[in-house]
Amino acid sequence: MKSPESHHQHREAEKVLSSLMELVPQVQAFKGKWAVIRTKLTHLPPQLQALSELPDFSTGSLTSELVHSVVQTLLDTMALATKCLNPSPADGKLRTQSDLDSVSARLDQHIKDMAVLMHSLALQKAGNVFDGGSESVSTKPDSVRVESSNLMTRLQIGSFESRNSAMDSLLGLLYEDDKSVFTAVAEGFVPVLVRLLDSSSMEIKEKAVSAISRVSTVDGTNHVLLAEGPLLITHLLRVLDSRNGFAREKACIALKALSFSEGNARIIGCRGGIASLLEICQAGTPYAQAYAAGVLRNISVFPKIKPYFVEENAIPVLIAMGASGTFVAQENAIGCLSNLVSEDESLKLVVAKEGGIQCLKSYWDGAPMVQSLEVSVELLKNLASCRSISEALVAEGFLAKLVGLLTCGVPSVRLAAAGAICELGFSSKTRREMGEVGVIPPLVGMLDAKLVEEKEMAAKALSILMLYAGNRKFFLKEEKAIECAVQLLGPSVKNLDKKYLISVLSSIVNSNRCRKQIVYAGVFDHLQKLIDMDIDGAKKLYESLHRNHTWGVFARRK
Repeated sequence: MKSPESHHQHREAEKVLSSLMELVPQVQAFKGKWAVIRTKLTHLPPQLQALSELPDFSTGSLTSELVHSVVQTLLDTMALATKCLNPSPADGKLRTQSDLDSVSARLDQHIKDMAVLMHSLALQKAGNVFDGGSESVSTKPDSVRVESSNLMTRLQIGSFESRNSAMDSLLGLLYEDDKSVFTAVAEGFVPVLVRLLDSSSMEIKEKAVSAISRVSTVDGTNHVLLAEGPLLITHLLRVLDSRNGFAREKACIALKALSFSEGNARIIGCRGGIASLLEICQAGTPYAQAYAAGVLRNISVFPKIKPYFVEENAIPVLIAMGASGTFVAQENAIGCLSNLVSEDESLKLVVAKEGGIQCLKSYWDGAPMVQSLEVSVELLKNLASCRSISEALVAEGFLAKLVGLLTCGVPSVRLAAAGAICELGFSSKTRREMGEVGVIPPLVGMLDAKLVEEKEMAAKALSILMLYAGNRKFFLKEEKAIECAVQLLGPSVKNLDKKYLISVLSSIVNSNRCRKQIVYAGVFDHLQKLIDMDIDGAKKLYESLHRNHTWGVFARRK
């Protein structure tokens, strides 16, 4: 049952509306604007009636507040209509026109608010949830759903105090557990929160950012954030430009979850986001720095975004962060640098000039665990493809650092380390140095790895290293090295580029002992098939084996 106050407000609204509908046709000034207002007024009676027929419960205060606001707007509209009975209103045309625009906008908002409130009350009525707790929900998920629906209504209508209180309640709900986040997302909170990012209240805006960042941390919800597209990203970028450290931190968290697509990366780049994120990397809180660097790392993988980094002179900032700050921030900065220099010779030189090699060495030496080194090895590999930088990397002792990683327990790190060795083997001198520091034995061991990618990268590295004759003795010292290489030529090992193994075997075929071992390992079981597949070097290896008088051996194989 409606409260007496609510009943009185409804009657007052109906009374004023009736008088206003009679008065509007008589106005003489701004008749076009009044025609639009009159159309809006016709929407109010059915909405007020429908609202009055819904049961009052926990949101009754919102109903009362909304109807009271409608009455006040109608009274203001009545006063304006009275003034406009005169073709030349006493307040002047400009002031009157401004007032008309104001009441027209207020009517729009009331119509929208009543639709929101009626929808919410209808949902709650369907759930048999009444004021005072006369009915209780049977399960926690139902309770969360009802509370979410109630909160969403309060976020969209009512006074600042009511909305602010609703935001506090929502944050409490979201931080209860991940299930509460899923329920709130299913209720449609995200679009409402995005609209609140445009609030004139920094307090509400800050809480809306916090709520969105919380949603972004729960797996399985990002598609809802992505659906908000450019509008959400634009609002978050504006928050980055504010002076509110807490809100900027939360905005970085949300942006990190949104920055994996090229479209979103482009929005961040072209709307000044990179400059804002770099500024946070320099002066933000440690937590914000880590997430800001994470956003930069994500978007740097897209080639079309690189010019924005160059324009903002990002390299020195990233290098400074890679050598200081929290380890997560350092890791993200190193990862961003690695993405940026990939296939860009000019940026590689900039990184080296700005102290990138020392930054890389500092990060490498301070890494708390092997997994953390993958990003640094990737940067090393990308830098090493530039000859002048490779020489500096070798001089700084990175060859010895790579050896230990080839036998570590993390496949991705081993793979990256072998790739770096391939890039560093640019001359006989460096190949010799790598052989001397012990790179070849662990590479031979990698030929027996589970992952095909590891087998292939190890074979590629060995094919490069064995171009230096002195390294072949290290390969031959490894028991079953030849046998393993020959076995990998077989059809059972799929998706492996076998030209590298052919190259390795070809480098030792001139030795009588090696030729015999290669043949005994069964190379002729595979070579003809590889020749038929036109694998590089297969025919040449076949001919070399025949040319070197091993017929007796062949006979015994038969």
